This record gives sequence, C-alpha cells and structure tokens, in this order.
Amino acid sequence: MSHSRIELDGTSLTCDLVARAARGDVTIAISGAGVARARDARDTARRVADRRPVYGRTTGVGANRAVEVEWEDADAHGLRLMRSHAAGAGPLLPPEVVRAMLVVRANQIAAGGSGVDPGVLAALADALNLGVLPPVPVYGAIGTGDLTALASTALCLIGERSWLDGGPDGGGAVSPDAGLARGPHFPLDSADALAFMSSNAATLGEAALAVTDLRTALDASVVIAALSLLAVRGSREPYAPAVHRGQPVQAGVAAAVRSLLAYEDETPARIQDPYGYRAFPQVHAPAIEAARHADTAVARMVNSAAENPLVDVADAEVWHNGNFHIAGTGLALDAARLALFQTGALAAARLGTLTEPSFTGLRPFLADAEAASGIMILEYVAHSALADVRRHAAPAALGGAVLSRGVEEHAGFATQSARATGEAVAAYRVGLACEL
Repeated sequence: MSHSRIELDGTSLTCDLVARAARGDVTIAISGAGVARARDARDTARRVADRRPVYGRTTGVGANRAVEVEWEDADAHGLRLMRSHAAGAGPLLPPEVVRAMLVVRANQIAAGGSGVDPGVLAALADALNLGVLPPVPVYGAIGTGDLTALASTALCLIGERSWLDGGPDGGGAVSPDAGLARGPHFPLDSADALAFMSSNAATLGEAALAVTDLRTALDASVVIAALSLLAVRGSREPYAPAVHRGQPVQAGVAAAVRSLLAYEDETPARIQDPYGYRAFPQVHAPAIEAARHADTAVARMVNSAAENPLVDVADAEVWHNGNFHIAGTGLALDAARLALFQTGALAAARLGTLTEPSFTGLRPFLADAEAASGIMILEYVAHSALADVRRHAAPAALGGAVLSRGVEEHAGFATQSARATGEAVAAYRVGLACEL
C-alpha cells in the first residue's frame, strides 16, 4: 500500500480506515477540531469534579464506587488504578489489533467525551507513527471495557512499562520477548486514569479488522460462485430479475452473477441445479446484510463519545452511565458469523459438484487419470475449515458473568465475538479458496 495520511477527528473513522491504519504504511494525524473537543471535555470534567463526586476521578471504581479519594492520596489513586488493571494474561495480541486499538482510542478521545488531557492524542499518534506497541495480553475483557489493554497502554505512556517494537506489518502475535523500543512519553494525570481506560477500543479495533475482511471475502464469494456456475453449465434462471423483486440485496447478488456471466451463453445442463447454485442469492444476501449491519455498528462506536462517566460539554455536566457495555456490537457480530456459516456451507456444497463427472463432464475429482484422486482432498480441507466457521458461529452473547462483588452483573462478551469473527472469516477464506 502506498504511503498515505489518515486524520482522526472523532467523527468520520470507518472500519476500512481502521484496517488501513493498522496494516498499511500510514501516517496518523489528529485534527484540530478533535483536539479542541478533547480540551473542552477536559476543562468541563475538572470543573464538575470540583463541585461533586465523579466516578473514578474522585472515587474508587467498581464495588469501591462509594469510596471517595482523599485529596492527599489523589496522585497515587490513578497510578494504583493503572497498575491493578494492567493484569491481563495469555499471549500478546497481534500487532495489527493493537495498532487498531490505538487508532480507535485516539479517535474516541477526539470525539470529546472522556475528559482526558488532550495532550495524550499526540502521544498516541506518535506511538502509531513510530511503530511501537504496548504489550496487550489476549485475556482480560468481556465486552464491558478493555481495561487491561488500556491500563497497559497507560503505563507505557507514563514510562512505567516498556513499549515493544512492532511496526505496521500486520504480522502475527508479538512475543513477550519482542525487542523494547523507545516510545512516546506523556505524564497522564492521576485523575485521567479511568477516563483513559474507559473504552472498548481493543474490542472495536479487532472488530473493525474482522468486518473489513468479512466484507472483502463476501464480495469475492460472488465471483467464485459465478465461476462454479459456469463450470457446471448451471441454469441462469435462478438469477433472473423477476425472481428477486422486493429483495434488494438478494437482487444485487443475482445481478452481479448475471453481469459476470453476460458473455457466456451456454444452454444449461439441467432444468434445476442443487441449492449451492439455485439458492445462492437467497443464502448469500443475508450474509452481506449482516456484514453491513456489523460494519455500521462498529463504525458508530468508534466515533462515539462512549465513556463512563461521560463528559457533556454542552450542559457542563458529567453523566454516569452504561456506555461501557457494547452489547449491540457483539450481537451484530454474532449474527454476521451465523450468516457466514450458511453461505460457507453452500460453497462447500458447490465444491462437491466440481468433483462429479455428471456436473463437469470431466473425470472424477478433475483428475488427469482414471485412478487419480485429483482435487478430492480439497473437500476435506473445505469441510475442515467449515467446521471451524461453525464452531466460531456460536453466539458469544450467550455467556454470563457477575463481577466486582455483584455490582457488575452482566456482560455481552463482544470481545469474544470480535475475536471469533476474525477467526471465522479466516477459516471461511480457506474454504472459499478450495472452491476457487
């Protein structure tokens, strides 16, 4: 990808831009309007905290929400929060996911609801442009705030934890033994500790990558299905415009197949084909719609001032709320994986027809000799991959958790849904490649 510049303004970040920033040779900048919004929120948060309790800023968190922080302990309070929350476990997240997290968090702060010192925006942009990463373990979030990931980032910013060297190469997971790097330093104020951590930026970043890859794979599926239809001399009747009246997305899939095969005018070999061909628009369209909905849900959140507490500059107030909970995002991703499995199953079914002489007019398994196995093993590979799609399709939202002495009694597990979506798409691509 050629070098380019992405400006974060708190309002216009898309899943595609998150993916470009996380994977490409991109310079990250912060807009002046975003900095101004963050500054206004910082000033408002300080004024409100001077006149009444503000969760996490003048009080403890979770079950300690009613415990006020004494003024003489204020400086140590935030540092204790960062240290206690930076306790994730497991292997470290892949570099592209951590970069996506930094992009999303910077954009959210620029939306103007956190109250964090706006100087942190330049520090986050510097980290991205220098190619350094905070160490972020896989385990630690359940869709109600990426506290462990952002606490680890905060400790890197204040210089207590080392940055890791991990450029925008989109590679695999960072090893705990990865080289240390010189990264930006920002003296995050103690009162800003929770405000900085109060975000689902890691989950949303991973979700943005997964949704971008999902939409790309679904677009490719239409082309590959059309090639299979051509290979088996399938009937074009199921793709006729009249069949899809009143179903715009379904009609779009059918129109794409018609367009791809417009210059091929073969007489169909059968009056009706198996479902892999005859019902492709009906099965694939819901996957496209689910992916679009997931894209919209994720993009909405990465451009939202969604912190708890939320700083409201217009009303000069701070609101304690449930914005930490991104149930809607997780549910949208759950639905996308279910729809993905359905269209993945059709791809595997079409692959089966490509091994059959009655469909291709060639030897079994497209082999070059009578006793040869040809492409037979591709069916095993495709169904192995499909089994993983099916495994990851289980709704993450069916989980449950009661935490922090019963105060935090629900979770949507959007974090697990985002991770499962990325893994399901990777498996789906393998099955699709087998058909191709």
